[in-house]
Amino acid sequence: MCGIWALFGSDECLSVQCLSAMKIAHRGPDAFRFENVNGFTNCCFGFHRLAVVDQLYGMQPIRVKKFPYLWLCYNGEIYNFRQLQKQFGFEYQTLVDGEVILHLYNRGGIEQTACMLDGVFAFILLDTANRKVYLARDTYGVRPLFKVLTDDGFLGVCSEAKGLVNLKHSTSFFPKVEPFLPGHYEVLDLKSSGKVASVELVKFHSCKDEPLHAAYDTVENLPSGSFDLETVKSNIRILFENAVRKRLMTHRRIGCLLSGGLDSSLVAAVLLKLMKEMNISYPLQTFSIGMENSPDVLAARKVAAHIGSEHHEVIFNSEEGIQAIEDVIFSLETYDITTVRASVGMYLVSKYIRKKTDSVVIFSGEGSDELTQGYIYFHKAPSPEDSAEESERLLKELYLFDVLRADRTTAAHGLELRVPFLDHRFTSYYLSLPAEMRIPKNGIEKYLLRESFEDSNLLPKEILWRPKEAFSDGITSVKKSWFSILQDYIDQQVDDLLLEKAAEKYPFNPPKTKESYYYRQIFEKHYPGQSSWLPHYWMPRWIKATDPSARTLKHYKSAAQE
Repeated sequence: MCGIWALFGSDECLSVQCLSAMKIAHRGPDAFRFENVNGFTNCCFGFHRLAVVDQLYGMQPIRVKKFPYLWLCYNGEIYNFRQLQKQFGFEYQTLVDGEVILHLYNRGGIEQTACMLDGVFAFILLDTANRKVYLARDTYGVRPLFKVLTDDGFLGVCSEAKGLVNLKHSTSFFPKVEPFLPGHYEVLDLKSSGKVASVELVKFHSCKDEPLHAAYDTVENLPSGSFDLETVKSNIRILFENAVRKRLMTHRRIGCLLSGGLDSSLVAAVLLKLMKEMNISYPLQTFSIGMENSPDVLAARKVAAHIGSEHHEVIFNSEEGIQAIEDVIFSLETYDITTVRASVGMYLVSKYIRKKTDSVVIFSGEGSDELTQGYIYFHKAPSPEDSAEESERLLKELYLFDVLRADRTTAAHGLELRVPFLDHRFTSYYLSLPAEMRIPKNGIEKYLLRESFEDSNLLPKEILWRPKEAFSDGITSVKKSWFSILQDYIDQQVDDLLLEKAAEKYPFNPPKTKESYYYRQIFEKHYPGQSSWLPHYWMPRWIKATDPSARTLKHYKSAAQE
C-alpha cells in the first residue's frame, strides 16, 4: 500500500501543486519523493512509500537501465512476478514486484501487461519514447485511483481524490475528479507541451472471466467442467488456500482482522496454517474490535483460542465511535450510510494496530459477502439466476463500498490491506459454478462456502455456521446496536426542518434520513460539490428497505431472537 500522484501539462508552478500530493502522505509513511520528467518540465510524479517489499530499491517512480524511457508509479502487489520472470526470461534489476510491469509492457504492450498481472494494482506508466501515458486499475479496484482531465489536456492522477481536488489550473472551469474504473486501462497521447489527449479506455477483465495469467499460476490444474459437489468443494479449498498463500509476499509483519464471522475467521485460520508451514518465526496477531461483550468480540475470542493466534481486543465506547465519524468520512471520501457506519470500527482498530503493534500487512475478509451471497437479503431473491446477477453487480461496485471502506480505513493509518476472497482465480471459479449451487440453503447464507470447509477442522463448528452479522452491528450488541446509538445521537444534531428541505440543498442523492443528512453535511464540508463520487446509496434488494442495516430485515430479527 502506497500513495501515487502525477501531473501532466500543469500550467501552475509544480512546487505549489505538489502540496496537494502531501494530502495522501498517510498512505506511505516510510518515505516520499517528487520527480520531474526529463524534457517535460510541467510533468511530475509524486510517491509516498510504505516499504513492504525490497526496502533498498523500492522507491518510485521505478526506472531501470534497460528501459530508460519508461517511468512507472504504482500502488499494489503483483503476486506472480516470479512466475512471469521464469516464463518469459525477464532480467530484473530490483526485487520490486512491480518491475514486472515494465518488462511485460516492453514485451507485449499495455493490454497484455494488464491482463497478465495477478494481484491488486493501480499504476501510471509513462513511455517518453512513444509519447504515451497509461493508467490501469485491478479488476475489483482493491487499490484506489482517481483522475481529473481538463479540456485542454491537463491530467492529474492520484490514489485518493483528496490529492486532486485543490489543484490549480488556468481554465476557469475545473472538471470533477472521478474514480478510475476497475478492470480498465486508459491510453493517452503525450504532447510536446506535456499535455495529454485520451485515446481509448479499455476493459481488460471481467469478474466472471478466468484471468489470462491463470495459465502461469502455481496452483495445480483443476478438474474442469465437473460440478460434482465433492469436486467443487475441493476446488474451493485449493483455490482459497492458494489465494492466501500468494499474499504472504512481504518483508513486514503480517496481521489479520478478526470479527469472529465466517469470512475473517476462515482467512485467519488458513493464514496461520500456512505461516506455520512456511516456518514464519513470529506469531500471527489477530485483531477484533467492539464494545464490551459484543457478539464480534466474543466470537473472535473463540476463533483466536481455536487457531492459536496472538489476539488483541480493541474495546471502544459510543462516545469514541461518534467522535471518529468526521475523521472517518474525510478518510473515506464518501457519505454512503452503511459504508460510514461499518468504517468506524475498522478505522479505530487500524489506529490501534499502527500505534500499539508492529503488524503492517493486514489480511481481511472483504469480498466474500458479494461473491458467496452472504448478505441476508439474498434469502429474498426471486430465483438463483437473480442471485447470481446480483452477486456480479455487487462485485463490480465493490470499489464504491466495501473495498473503499477497507482500503481507506487501513491506509489512513499506514497499513497495507490484503483480501484473498477477491483473488482473480478464486472469484472466476466461484462465479463459474451453477447459480443454484451458490444460493443460501436451509435458511443459511454462504452455504456452499461453509460446506466446503465442514471437515477441515479449521474453525469451531459454531463459527463455521455462525449466521451473518453486519459488521457495524456486531461490534455492539443486539439490545443496543451501533445503529441505534447513531440514531439516538444524530436525532439531536439534525432537526426535522433541515431534513424536510434536504432535497433542495442536496438534489443529487438527497438524504432521506437524519443519519444520511448528518453524513452528507460532513462530506460537503470537506469535499464540496463532489457528491457524484457516490452514484447511489448501498441498499438491499427485493425488499422494501429504507435503511441498509441488516437489523431492519425480518430474517435478521428472527435469527437474533433465537
